[in-house]
Amino acid sequence: MKPVTRLIATLSALAVGLAGLLLILYAWHLPPFADRAEMTENAYVRGQVTILSPQVSGYVADVPVTDFQRVKAGDLLLRIDDRIYQQKVKQAEANLRAQQAQIDSLEQKRRSSNAKLEAGKVQIASAESALKTAEATYERNRGLAAKGVFSQSALEQSSSALEQARAALAQASSNQKVSEQDAESIDVAREGYEASLDSARAALELAKIDLANTRIVSPADGRLGEVGARKGAYVTTGTQLMAVVPDRIWVTANFKETQLSAIRVGQRVTFTVDAMNHRQFWGKVESFSPATGSEFSVIRADNATGNFTKVAQRVPIRIAVGEGQADADKLEPGMSVVVTVPPGE
Repeated sequence: MKPVTRLIATLSALAVGLAGLLLILYAWHLPPFADRAEMTENAYVRGQVTILSPQVSGYVADVPVTDFQRVKAGDLLLRIDDRIYQQKVKQAEANLRAQQAQIDSLEQKRRSSNAKLEAGKVQIASAESALKTAEATYERNRGLAAKGVFSQSALEQSSSALEQARAALAQASSNQKVSEQDAESIDVAREGYEASLDSARAALELAKIDLANTRIVSPADGRLGEVGARKGAYVTTGTQLMAVVPDRIWVTANFKETQLSAIRVGQRVTFTVDAMNHRQFWGKVESFSPATGSEFSVIRADNATGNFTKVAQRVPIRIAVGEGQADADKLEPGMSVVVTVPPGE
């Protein structure tokens, strides 16, 4: 072999060996690659997209908004024909008044019953007094009759008066017991009427809630997605009308598990946005997912097989967008970004 050919072969072998060594150092994060930046293209802008649906059924009466319009919390987005629900409120109000009238009538009966109880007490007291008088008269007349100074017929009249007094007391006591039973029945009936009154109040509140739900308002400041509802369309509970995208956004970056050793919560990162000509922004690592993305998939991978190939899993990381950055308000959920964690941060 010629010296030149031998030199070329030697240099080639050295180059291959050096490349292999550098590859191993890079793979194991050893110097001079220990402080390299961690980067992933598997990252996106995220936001809380809220799908709005009605809680009541009816025909759409008005849609005062358009696609992609900016709205504020409480702005009217859609109105359902509320004529039926207004009448239901009036019906519930009438039922509530009727139940209240029953309570008032029962209260009047209660006052009348109390008056009867007081009158019954007076009657009993009067009957007891009359009985005492009749007993005293009878005893006196019987003593006189025994001495022969009082006629037998007069004694019999005294005895009859005594029996009448006893009967009058018994009748007054019976009437008092009937009045007491009437008072107890009024108390029992009142509990039922009060339950009906509470039910009527609840029915009125539900009717008012249904009436209020005919107005769909924005739950937060943000922008609308595509408005799918149209005036005159019939919608039911759960129909998807439109979406509201609040202004609060963040970035979700899916790093490989082999990259996590260089990342920590609170760390400053940078990211570029594809849709904005790779405009760079900064943010901070907010939190790590409690599990890899594969653990949340509908069909989880079963690695208990004979043929196994190890694949690096990815862990979602939530990144808060730094405040006060120009054009940060142009970031929209779904945009693709490239996240970079600088070395030594």
